[in-house]
Amino acid sequence: MENTKFAATGRRKESSARVTIKPGSGKSTVNGKKLQDYLTRETLINHALRPLEATENLGKYDVIASTRGGGLSGQAGAIRLALARALDSLNSDYHNTLRKGGFLTRDPREVERKKYGQPKARKRFQYSKR
Repeated sequence: MENTKFAATGRRKESSARVTIKPGSGKSTVNGKKLQDYLTRETLINHALRPLEATENLGKYDVIASTRGGGLSGQAGAIRLALARALDSLNSDYHNTLRKGGFLTRDPREVERKKYGQPKARKRFQYSKR
């Protein structure tokens, strides 16, 4: 019997997401809530679902995601990467489309650490000549 569920993991900043996709009507849930209720901004919702748009599968699969760590922006990015990886394992024909769209590349940017003698990572205290 053919496997109907596909799962993958994605990370972004301090967030990680585990996404499972299965054939369905296009319902999306994150941590037990609707995607629209969890990722409150429209831009984050669009960002997370871009791999489905790129492969023209927007209403064909149910997406169940569990995220932890970081903020909403990082979690949306983690969901996006996990969703792209799950679609890639679902059908290898999507690989080139997802690769060209940049959906299979993990964003390596992390928060730079704060340095001593400075208020933030790069900001300096005001210089006083006298």
